[in-house]
Amino acid sequence: MNISRLCKSFGQKPVLEDVSLTLVPGQIACLMAPSGRGKTTLLRCIAGLETPDSGSITGRPERIGYVFQEDRLCDGFSAVANVQLAVGSALSEEEICCHLEELGLAGSLRQPVRELSGGMRRRVAICRAVCFGGGLLLLDEPFKGLDGALRQQTADYILRHCGGAAILCVTHDREDAQALQAARILTL
Repeated sequence: MNISRLCKSFGQKPVLEDVSLTLVPGQIACLMAPSGRGKTTLLRCIAGLETPDSGSITGRPERIGYVFQEDRLCDGFSAVANVQLAVGSALSEEEICCHLEELGLAGSLRQPVRELSGGMRRRVAICRAVCFGGGLLLLDEPFKGLDGALRQQTADYILRHCGGAAILCVTHDREDAQALQAARILTL
């Protein structure tokens, strides 16, 4: 995927100015910048949720897994049902359970996600995006609410199951980039 000279403003406020970036399959990049510099806006443009004012995005994969800053789960549904909403019949319930168990959620598979802790909800959101699959995985502060050991366990899960997809991770924390092994650090 190639991003060339991307610009985006909200009203009179420029958020992205002349951003260029190339991501190839299997590449892991962590995008770092202070708050308000357009990291989330860039992910939204890549995903097609925002329209850039100018510039281009070419070679965008048809399927994109996306972990938003907010978990965006259906609160009344279980962890399994939340993942199943995204993957449809592509994975069996048993396979989904295996993924969630790998993330340390074995005891909470059938519980409504509104009853889960923030870190547990975060792992459900990550599982949903990874299981959805695709050629690109967008991660917006994916490890917030996770302690060091859970961060690494979750990063290892992502790396094991991303299937050669390019990964673009927005983070404020260099430890997140380290957890994603060999991630290229980019700054806005």
